[in-house]
Amino acid sequence: MPCLNEEATVAVCIEQVRKTLQTHNISGEIIVADNGSTDNSREIARDKGARVVLIENLGYGNALMGGINAARGKYIVMGDADCSYDFSEIPVFLEKLRSGYELVMGNRFQGGIRPGAMSPLHQYVGNPMLTGIGRFFFKAPCGDFHCGLRGFTKAAYERMRLRTTGMEFASEMVVKASLFQLQVCEVPITLSPDRRNRRSHLRSWHDGWRHLRFLLLYSPRWLFFYPGLAMLFAGCAAALWLLPGPRRVGHIFLDVHTLLYATVAILTGFQAVLFAFFTKVFGITEGLLPEDPRLTRAFRIFNLEKGLFAGTALLVIGLAIASYSFYVWNRAGFGPMNPVVQVRLVAAVIVSITMGVEIIFSSFFLSILGVGRK
Repeated sequence: MPCLNEEATVAVCIEQVRKTLQTHNISGEIIVADNGSTDNSREIARDKGARVVLIENLGYGNALMGGINAARGKYIVMGDADCSYDFSEIPVFLEKLRSGYELVMGNRFQGGIRPGAMSPLHQYVGNPMLTGIGRFFFKAPCGDFHCGLRGFTKAAYERMRLRTTGMEFASEMVVKASLFQLQVCEVPITLSPDRRNRRSHLRSWHDGWRHLRFLLLYSPRWLFFYPGLAMLFAGCAAALWLLPGPRRVGHIFLDVHTLLYATVAILTGFQAVLFAFFTKVFGITEGLLPEDPRLTRAFRIFNLEKGLFAGTALLVIGLAIASYSFYVWNRAGFGPMNPVVQVRLVAAVIVSITMGVEIIFSSFFLSILGVGRK
C-alpha cells in the first residue's frame, strides 16, 4: 500500500487485509510504502504489524516501486491506503494469478462506483478517454487503466522494468504488460468513497496530461509515424501533381504557392517518420520497449551503407537539378527569369537535398543507437 499521510485510514486497511489473509489461509505480508508522511501513518502501520518501507523520493510510482521491490512474495497485490478499495477481494486476484495470469486488473466500471467515490470528470471523461486511447494504441484488454487495485507476479513486474515515478505508473504497467504480451485479465471490483481526512493527492488536469503524455511517448507509431506518413504522402501527391504546371479545381487555381506548402508537408512528414524510428530504436535499446521483429528485419535490409547510398543518390539528384537551374539562369544572362518556372525547380532541389542529407545523418544516428553496448 502506497502511503502519504493516511493516518485516518491506514489502520483500517491493514486490518482488512489481515483478516482476509487469515480467513482464506493465505501466507502473505503487508507492506506500507511510506512516501514521506508527516503525520502518524508510519507509527500506526507498525503498531498494526505492517512492514513499513520508507521511500525518500516523492511520487506515486516511486512509492509503489519501492514497496514492490521490497516485497518477498511470488504474487503482489497493490491498493491505496484510503479505504476506497475493498481488500477482501484479494482472493479473487490471487485465484486468477494462480491460474496463470501475470497481471490481474480491477475494473471499477464493471464492479460499481458508489456515489461520491469518483468525480463526474474522472468517471465520464478522464478515465474513459485515457483508457480508450490506451486500448486503441496498445490493444490492451483492460477497461479501466487507472484502477489502483491490481495483482501481478513479481516475475512479471521485473520483466516489465517500470520506470515512471508519478501517477502515470498505473498506465505504464498496463502498457508494458500489453507490449510484452503478458497474460492479462480483469475482475470487477467496487470503488467506495475514501475516508481520508485531507485533500486528495490527485491533480486532475496535471495528472491527466501526464497519463496522456506517457501514452503518446510510448507509441511512436501514433505520435510520429502515422501522422508523418500521412503528411509525406499528401505532400508528395500534391507536389507531383503541381510540378508539371498550374492546376484548376473548379474555380480554384493552384500554382507554386500550393507547391511550396506541399514541400513543407513532405519535409515535415519525412522528419516525423524518422523521429518514429529514432524513438523506437532508443526505446528498445534502453529496455523501455520490447524487441520488434519487423524493425529487426528492416535493419537487416537497410543498414548504414545502404542508407548512405540512398541519401547520396538524393543529394546528387538535388545538385543535378540545381545545376540545371543555374544553367537556365546562365542562358538568361543571370538576369530576371520567370519566377513560376524557377520556383518549381528550386522546390525539387530543396526536397531532394534536404531529404538526402537527413537520410545520411539519420543513418549514422540510427547506427549509433544500435551499437551493442554494456
